[in-house]
Amino acid sequence: MTASNAATKEFTISRTFNAPRDVVWTAWTDRDALAQWWGPKGCTIDVTRLEVRPGGMFLYSMGLPNGDKWWGRFIYREIVKPERIVFVNSFSDESGNVTRAPFSDKWPKEILNVMTLTEEGGKTTLSLRGGPIDVSDEERAMFEGMFASMQQGFGGTFDQLDAYLAKT
Repeated sequence: MTASNAATKEFTISRTFNAPRDVVWTAWTDRDALAQWWGPKGCTIDVTRLEVRPGGMFLYSMGLPNGDKWWGRFIYREIVKPERIVFVNSFSDESGNVTRAPFSDKWPKEILNVMTLTEEGGKTTLSLRGGPIDVSDEERAMFEGMFASMQQGFGGTFDQLDAYLAKT
């Protein structure tokens, strides 16, 4: 695998929630909260580790409706409470070691994400942007080709966040 110098397009998505920023922040940084909304609809999330600090890890398993279990992790790079989280997410094994995605060996191993929260009038806009780290041309093409699917996936995840926030 070789890395290319070609620029990778970033994936971006945003959503406005009817909740104050500190409540949305807590949903992203509390173990029990994350287990209730993170991930695709129909999946169960088990949080194995949550260390919300630079260098800390969010390690979780995701139980799929078909019975499969996938592991994922975030490594936090920057935490600016309550407005910004920078993290690298990856598929992993149960120990938190980076692995290839279970659905394709062309999916980038690591994605750098920047999540920001801005509040206006008691509502919070969450903006997420991300791009792969050190990728081959094939991995870049795979990432960019999945933008519509990622919009749908994060849209469903944010629907779950919205429902969680409505209960809190």
